[in-house]
Amino acid sequence: MSKTTTIHPTNPLTWKQADDDVHVATRDGEFAGFVEFDTDRHLVRDSRGTEIGSFTTLADARQALEGSTCRRRRSFAQTMRGHLRRVRF
Repeated sequence: MSKTTTIHPTNPLTWKQADDDVHVATRDGEFAGFVEFDTDRHLVRDSRGTEIGSFTTLADARQALEGSTCRRRRSFAQTMRGHLRRVRF
């Protein structure tokens, strides 16, 4: 049985307003994602552009991104499975 550990980042996200309807988040100088206001909803995307969801308030959208940026540490077995899938024989 393998275990996955969730690592909670120690530093909070830093937010900057990039445009009237876009807020960008960084952590330790690295891009973490953004929130875009679209008519009546705040759309959240992570650092890879994956949509996290849409929220009625900016505060809720920011909180969703904060929660989604927790990194997961994979077990050795999970790491090896990922590498072996990419190996060509």
